[in-house]
Amino acid sequence: MLEPWDTDTVGVITLPSGRRIRGRGLRHGLPEGQEAQLAVHLTEQPPPAVPWESLWIPWRDFWLPADPDRAVRTLRAAYDRAVHERVEICCGGGIGRTGTALSALCVFEGMTPREAVRWVRRTYHRRAVEVPWQRRFVRRVAAVGDVAGPE
Repeated sequence: MLEPWDTDTVGVITLPSGRRIRGRGLRHGLPEGQEAQLAVHLTEQPPPAVPWESLWIPWRDFWLPADPDRAVRTLRAAYDRAVHERVEICCGGGIGRTGTALSALCVFEGMTPREAVRWVRRTYHRRAVEVPWQRRFVRRVAAVGDVAGPE
């Protein structure tokens, strides 16, 4: 097990369960300090190579994942691994798609979709979950219930 994310690290939020996740925008470059052990990239094109494990969820800016069910499974796997690993969620700007994914993790914590979006906007970024269909995706995560990791 690695040391958990330092709470002073830019973009790190602590979920109510104690899991720490870093959200970030790929356009802003890699922050100084600790490195992730697992990155979940939410991008339209395959992500750049990183020196740690990476999972890719094909997801256009301002839209939804190309395969929503697989996205939920991948996010659940990242959530489960965040107990013992430094996990980051990242998209181009680090706001809409990243905020939507962080809201999904909050649903895994037991929050309602509405509570999850509010919590992420308050804790991570005030503009997280930018469009109505991203809020619908968070509701879909709640409707799916408990899911296993990626196939």
